[in-house]
Amino acid sequence: MSPHRFRVAVCGGGVGGLVCAVALSRYHDIHIDVYEAASAFTEMGAGIGVWPRAWKVLCSLGLADELAKIAVVPPTDIPQIAFHFRKGDQPEGVNFYTLSTPGGLLAFHRADFHGVLLRHLGRHCGKHTSKRLVSYTQSRSRDPSIRLDFQDGSSATCDVLIGADGVKSAARACLVEELAAVARAEGRHQDAQKVLAAGPPKWSGTVAYRALFPSQTLRQRLPSHRVLENPMLYLGKNSEITVYPIQRGVMINLAAFRARYDLEYTTFKGPWVQDVPPSEVLHDFDDWEPEVRMLLQSAERVNRWAIHTTLPLPSFVSGKVALLGDSAHAMMPYQGAGAGQAIEDAFILATVLGDRRTTQSTIGRALRVYDSIRRPFALRIQEASRENGILYTLNYPGLTFDRPACAQPGSEDAEKLKEIRTRIRMNWEWAWKTTLDGDVSRALRLLDDPAYGS
Repeated sequence: MSPHRFRVAVCGGGVGGLVCAVALSRYHDIHIDVYEAASAFTEMGAGIGVWPRAWKVLCSLGLADELAKIAVVPPTDIPQIAFHFRKGDQPEGVNFYTLSTPGGLLAFHRADFHGVLLRHLGRHCGKHTSKRLVSYTQSRSRDPSIRLDFQDGSSATCDVLIGADGVKSAARACLVEELAAVARAEGRHQDAQKVLAAGPPKWSGTVAYRALFPSQTLRQRLPSHRVLENPMLYLGKNSEITVYPIQRGVMINLAAFRARYDLEYTTFKGPWVQDVPPSEVLHDFDDWEPEVRMLLQSAERVNRWAIHTTLPLPSFVSGKVALLGDSAHAMMPYQGAGAGQAIEDAFILATVLGDRRTTQSTIGRALRVYDSIRRPFALRIQEASRENGILYTLNYPGLTFDRPACAQPGSEDAEKLKEIRTRIRMNWEWAWKTTLDGDVSRALRLLDDPAYGS
């Protein structure tokens, strides 16, 4: 007889997938296999931000000490500046808001963060690379296992599949087909078409120019540049720049966004990620203030990312398959919440699967509880992130700006900036004013609720 209650396959070795595997590692009677598409467990991108709500989850997993050592600023409960906001699309920018929160935003170099997660995987967790999921098949026979088929022609089986394979998720594509098949079988043909349409990722109309460069490069240009000490958000019409130090201030992480909301949900033509000459981003921000241009001039290597998101699904689960993170709810980056929401998904999912009441025969119930807890919240944050982007790029309905007037206290445009900062904070307060504790307790209670079946 197997010593394991069941076998869990996590497809995707990014932040969400690895946090889920770490959380599941607490339960020694659950076998875990993590399948990563790349040839090694690495993360794309430079910086990662974690708000207090997600940080508390990481602490509960015993990761605090190691993560604290690699944070740009050590964790604290004392109010910290998360970002300074400055309108920068003019000859002389205007500071209009400083967002200070309990603990602030913890910033990490993504590869360092990833390394900590890998070191905390349990001994009963298998790690597999070069395993890109192509499809899965849930058996309808007495055999309860799920068959996984990979791009290299190999296959594997599991009892639970967690799709953490990102915005281009193969797990999501299969799950959407299953949801549509159920809708058609029940005569809900319009619902079937709607869920199929929501399956593929959609271009947001926004591109991000990402760069990572030594702080010393910027310091040589302007020793007093505010970004050397402060995380900044520079706002402008149809554009926004997020920039902050990482690796204890040794490096600067920069993302410059250009938005075309008239192209939202259209198809992006060309590679989603591409190296571009620095002159391209400089051209797009050629009328911004000098300190912004100094930032952009410091970037010797620039990647252009076409930011894609997903439309809401009626469920993140089907049978014994569940989605988490970008596979479930890829969102805009304007709240720094994507990684945190994947962490929350992972923790709730591992908690309900690890509970002693969850057995081979009740896996479906546990996943339905996960969906009922996480889907409404994650989709709300997805929408709030989108709204923040509209605010950051000065596209909120009714907001138009005369650039020089913004600097005049009491002017109409200065008052509009006040309105923006109020809306930004209201959209964001969940990240430090709430915790996941109540959702964890509710999820455990719902495992006994007959409404969720067996």
